[in-house]
Amino acid sequence: MENKELTKAEEQVLQFLWKIGKGFLKDVVDQFPEPKPANTTVSTVIRVLVKKGFIGYNAYGKIHEYYPLVSKNDYFRNHVKSIITNFFHGSAPEFASFFANEQLQLSELEEIKGIIEEKIQKIKNN
Repeated sequence: MENKELTKAEEQVLQFLWKIGKGFLKDVVDQFPEPKPANTTVSTVIRVLVKKGFIGYNAYGKIHEYYPLVSKNDYFRNHVKSIITNFFHGSAPEFASFFANEQLQLSELEEIKGIIEEKIQKIKNN
């Protein structure tokens, strides 16, 4: 997946597709809270996502069933890498330090520490 920026609307549609797995235009529109956007608006966003390579579709005549081509994990991983590159000089420790110095509770810091220690052990054991 190329590092392509998505608009808020594009990201929202992609989130809905990750949630439902696959669906027709109506299924995606149904995911929006009231007041729901027009079908044409959502259809335009979907076409852009298809063009950008984030969504694929199966055609049944003139009707299309859409599905994500990019997993939520892959998208998030690339998004975080982009943030680290653009805002933290490419430094993961600087990125982690930013969060550690923010308004995290002790329990959250301990949970993060546990996750990191578990990952270190897995790497050392391999």
